[in-house]
Amino acid sequence: MRIFHIEPGRIAEVADLADLAGLAAGDTPQAYFWIACGRAEFEARLSKVQTALQTLCGAQLVDLHVTDLINTQLPSHYDYTSQYDVLVFRRLAATRGSAPTSPTSPGAASAPVRQSGPPILRRIDTSPVGFAIFDKVLLSVHPEDCHVRDAYADKLLQTATAESRAAGARLPTSSSDLMLRIVNSMVDGYLALRRELTHQLEHWQRELLSPRSRFNNWSALLEARKTLHQLDDVCEEQRASMQDWTEALKTWPEPDSPSEDRERELLQVRSRDVLEHIERVVHHVRRLEHSVETAVQMHFSVQSNRTNHIMRTLTVLTAIFLPLNLIAGIFGMNFDFIPLLHKQTGFWWALGSMALIAGLMSLVFWRKRYLAQSTR
Repeated sequence: MRIFHIEPGRIAEVADLADLAGLAAGDTPQAYFWIACGRAEFEARLSKVQTALQTLCGAQLVDLHVTDLINTQLPSHYDYTSQYDVLVFRRLAATRGSAPTSPTSPGAASAPVRQSGPPILRRIDTSPVGFAIFDKVLLSVHPEDCHVRDAYADKLLQTATAESRAAGARLPTSSSDLMLRIVNSMVDGYLALRRELTHQLEHWQRELLSPRSRFNNWSALLEARKTLHQLDDVCEEQRASMQDWTEALKTWPEPDSPSEDRERELLQVRSRDVLEHIERVVHHVRRLEHSVETAVQMHFSVQSNRTNHIMRTLTVLTAIFLPLNLIAGIFGMNFDFIPLLHKQTGFWWALGSMALIAGLMSLVFWRKRYLAQSTR
């Protein structure tokens, strides 16, 4: 568990939940806390987390929302109460090691699942990250060893340095602002995978359309199509949850001061920016799905055209040799008298006639482009 005390222009990491009450006593109105914990740790220390929330915010998480936060199979969605909001967002980021895991029940240990397909798709993790947004606290529940949390925590600490402030970097001004930034970093994590994923699918397209290769990696291709379809569903859920959050922002009470109005406007801008990033992900995934479908259709079209070309060539050869077989059959009849049969030059006349007929028919078929080689 990592705990941060964030004030305007200052951030400090807190060692334990028990220290939060003392820090909150001398806080400024703009100060708030970020409590980031793993899913198993949140479940094990739930009573202490609830006590800290009661002390800091005067409210605790509803039991149904606790269940949502520890559920590893929950889709992206948004919910709210009068004291806090809950956002569950399935992250789209590459894992550092093995394939994504699939737990058997909420809170249970994850077991690795073997998947086929390209390595880049096997490294995509869509585990949910839950956020409980209070006025003074942002509680985030992550998968175990979530590098998204650690990466953003390090970025947050770097933002508080003098050099970063001089460069124009600013700390999140509220728990809602912090939540939107974390969500935005998760979406950008998938956007970083586009180039590698596109290269893999382009390689398959070349293999599918190459006339000199026999593509037999159909299981991986089907798995890739299935994974892309699942990513499309995940992105749609993400977009729906963020749209619900954006609509909920419009129902908040009117700000009391110009500074609060400015912060509210920035929240809306950042929410629209997250939605725009999700739209880019959706567009890219659908474009890849369409590219795969088009490549498969073109592959079968090329195979059909190649088969037609082979059959046309065989048909032409059969048509050329058909009169030759007729001549050979006539001279092979069991009769005593056949013209040219007993003459010394009969064989050469028959052979010349066969060559002449074959040449004339080949010329006719060539002029009609039945024997033309298709250009590549």
